[in-house]
Amino acid sequence: MTVPFSIEWKLVTEGKEKREKNRENFFSIVLEGYQLFPMDERIEIRRHQSSDQIGFGKVVELTWKDNQTICTYQLLSLYSVN
Repeated sequence: MTVPFSIEWKLVTEGKEKREKNRENFFSIVLEGYQLFPMDERIEIRRHQSSDQIGFGKVVELTWKDNQTICTYQLLSLYSVN
């Protein structure tokens, strides 16, 4: 059985991100399939694949489980209201 795997250079949230409690400017999102992001590097954050960039974030933790990726990131800058 093959497992979908992709390497990403931007994070597309589709509005599904959840704010982390007790951690300012940290968010988590559950993504389908196994996705790899650069760790501790500044990457683009977008709401939708075809939308403009809304800011920059830094991925600090990735968890792969049950054909899903749980990505925790720190929002570094925001161009519009979140």
